[in-house]
Amino acid sequence: MSDETRAPGTERVVLVLQGGGALGAYQAGAYSELAEAGQAPDWVAGISIGAVNAAIIAGNPPERRVERLRTFWERVSSQLQSGPLFDGTDPRELFNYMSAAYVSTVGVPGFFEPRFPPAPLMPRGSPAALSIYDSSPLRQTLEDLVDFDIVNDCEVRLSVGAVNIRSGNFTYFDSQDMKIGPEHIMASGALPPGLPPVVIDGEAFWDGGLVSNTPLQYVLDFTGEPSDKCIFQVDLFSARGAMPETLFDVAQREKEIRYSSRTRLATDSYEESQTMRRAARKLLERLPPELCSNPEAELLSKWCDGDAAVTIVHLIHRRAAYDTHAQDYEFSRLSVEEHWQAGRDDVRRTLRHPRWRHRQRPKEGVQVLDLAAG
Repeated sequence: MSDETRAPGTERVVLVLQGGGALGAYQAGAYSELAEAGQAPDWVAGISIGAVNAAIIAGNPPERRVERLRTFWERVSSQLQSGPLFDGTDPRELFNYMSAAYVSTVGVPGFFEPRFPPAPLMPRGSPAALSIYDSSPLRQTLEDLVDFDIVNDCEVRLSVGAVNIRSGNFTYFDSQDMKIGPEHIMASGALPPGLPPVVIDGEAFWDGGLVSNTPLQYVLDFTGEPSDKCIFQVDLFSARGAMPETLFDVAQREKEIRYSSRTRLATDSYEESQTMRRAARKLLERLPPELCSNPEAELLSKWCDGDAAVTIVHLIHRRAAYDTHAQDYEFSRLSVEEHWQAGRDDVRRTLRHPRWRHRQRPKEGVQVLDLAAG
């Protein structure tokens, strides 16, 4: 085996999960197929619904993870188990709109419920005045489905992102550095104005998706670690899409762009930095000895430290013709099952693709694979 060939078992497998509400069933399906194929992660990082899925994965023994994910997604879709009365795109689109409207009115079991009295009638500045829904059902669900002792044993590292409301700064809660509880997962998914902020150690937090809907950059910042990484980036919104034709299309496309853009940005930026790092290393090797000890050369040498290779595998949920701009809060059982199966199918296509099966350790330090499309 050459130095550039990937040796089985030498990579650290990382699962990176975007936010996206009901679309998170796609991530659960993707995980189930990855686990079946022997690609269970050593590290799971998530934002919003990705944080919930990540906690369930990291907070259960391997043999129970898929079962617990299934329990969560069946619970949140339990009120909407019917389907459209007629076949076809238009009836299904109408069904999806009605399903989302129903969720907006009554909430989601095990996730959130409408406030009564509503927020405008609550005392100014009180927690109940800051959101449309009450997210306390999610705490009970997390306590039911996640063993936080397992999370904090850190067999699978868990990282979830949130935004500090006062400072506006992005914060990561990482089981490698601190004790994680239900409140950290809830903070990562506290999307305003729907869900209330979560207070942790005297600071209030909102959904991490307000700053970045993907934790990919956080994971890439740890590339100084000596081990190679295979990062499965599971996105719930596609950066690419068609020109809108209606106001509903505009709302949907705007949401896709807003919540997907940082994935490509982080990937492209990392590829560029790796190219520059390797070029700088080659340049340093050619410097005469008297220049190698100057402060600039030493600083550049530290920047070039580490020769870990990174493979980034994109798994991107691609919406159907009947999906609407409300797809992230359309929790019907029919849609949840479709998203779950789409995640499984995309992983299956990726792992069967010749570029995956014959891949080698990237010569330039990084390779990006997007193999599920089409």
